Amino acid sequence: MRNIFLFIRRFSVFIGFLILQGICLYNLFTYNRLHRVKGLEAAGRVTSYFNSKYNSLEDFFRMQAENKRVHQMNDSLLNLMQANFVQIDTNAILVHDTAAVDTTGKARRYLWRPAQVLYATVNSDKNYLQINRGTSSGIGNDMGVFSSNGGLVGKVVNAGKDFSEVMTLLHVMNKLSVQLKKTGNSGIISWDGKMPTELTLNGIPKTDSVRLGDTILTGNYSLSYPPGKMVGTVSRVLKDEATNFFILKIKPAANFGSLQQVFVVENLNYEALQQLGEETGRKVEAKSGNK
Repeated sequence: MRNIFLFIRRFSVFIGFLILQGICLYNLFTYNRLHRVKGLEAAGRVTSYFNSKYNSLEDFFRMQAENKRVHQMNDSLLNLMQANFVQIDTNAILVHDTAAVDTTGKARRYLWRPAQVLYATVNSDKNYLQINRGTSSGIGNDMGVFSSNGGLVGKVVNAGKDFSEVMTLLHVMNKLSVQLKKTGNSGIISWDGKMPTELTLNGIPKTDSVRLGDTILTGNYSLSYPPGKMVGTVSRVLKDEATNFFILKIKPAANFGSLQQVFVVENLNYEALQQLGEETGRKVEAKSGNK
């Protein structure tokens, strides 16, 4: 305490000068319009400079974390996962198709490709993101898109030559079948256009024992997404009094506000399965018309 008083006593004239100078500058910028404008401009430039430096630093550390997740996904040999292959019955099939076949006799079903996010929106009721991959890189419409941490993002809806547009889960027209991991029951997940951190899942019966934190996975009824992939976790459980089903609020696994790296997954059997479904529909309609 004694040293503090000695310091104030020693520099009392200079401290008094600083106080008076501060009062003068305050009065100058407060009551003089021209100086006030100049002062605000100078303050704005200083603030913008430090904000830009802070954002650059934040982006640097965020990119490090993003790259770490990407490397973790690559290190896990994503394309060699058993879920990407189906067993071939060699006794019934004489000629294999052009899909890659591994040493165990399994044909590849899914192929994963990395991509970088160029632009994304989260504030609209119909949100999209753009990636730096297109048809020249093997990207096509209706391919599923996942974040670097494995969470479902959406699907490609417009594949250009070098770039593609992805409709994310934060789109009021995007509805897909998912399943509750604990019970396997399926429901429809969608977005109501309100909170970008919360999706809505309908169709899970009240007989299921649903708890906060339960995992939601992609279902078995989509040609665009491999089944059993992460979608999100239950954040709220609501009971619809008019039906026998829950209304579940889901926290998505993908962070749509900071997406930088994604994976695009191709179902190598997509066209064959789609064609088979269309032909089946035409045959059933033709038989119904002949009766």
